[in-house]
Amino acid sequence: MEVLFWSCFVGGALFALISTILGDLVGSWLEGMFDAFSADFLKPVVTASAVTTFGGAGILLDRYTGMGNAGVIIMAVLIAIALSALIYFAYVKPMENSENSIGYSHTELPGKLGEVTVPIPSKGYGEIMVKFVSGNTLHTAASWDRRDIPAGTLVVVVDAKDGVVHVSEFEEHNLTRGDDVIGKHA
Repeated sequence: MEVLFWSCFVGGALFALISTILGDLVGSWLEGMFDAFSADFLKPVVTASAVTTFGGAGILLDRYTGMGNAGVIIMAVLIAIALSALIYFAYVKPMENSENSIGYSHTELPGKLGEVTVPIPSKGYGEIMVKFVSGNTLHTAASWDRRDIPAGTLVVVVDAKDGVVHVSEFEEHNLTRGDDVIGKHA
């Protein structure tokens, strides 16, 4: 009986190691095998965790309890089902519905604050960096007021069209208490 438990435990641990190293390749191979069953809970990570948990629980129950083989197998199966259900509902299911996007639209740029990284001449183009939650983006910029804007200057995006943002120098002393541009747009 112990050989069965050790085989499941070692097999699950090897699967975890191999899937960590080869990741998506192994996962996509195995995921296709489970498509025939149409069972969402039979994802490779859930199945592997069930097999590993069954093996580990079986080893511990066999060594440290006085239960017979049938009792150990039943308890190991119940523990494996419970832990796999926990993994499925706490990790797999929420991750299926999650999305990680760093995208933004150019329509979001007006009102954003940025810093000039390449000086903007009165008639010509420079570059600004705008900070988003997902990271920093660089944009070709032109002066809205047709004035030179040196590097390092804080600017506000007035308009964005044809791949160019039109900016104006940001002057903090013009803000009243309710016009917190940084809080609303940064």
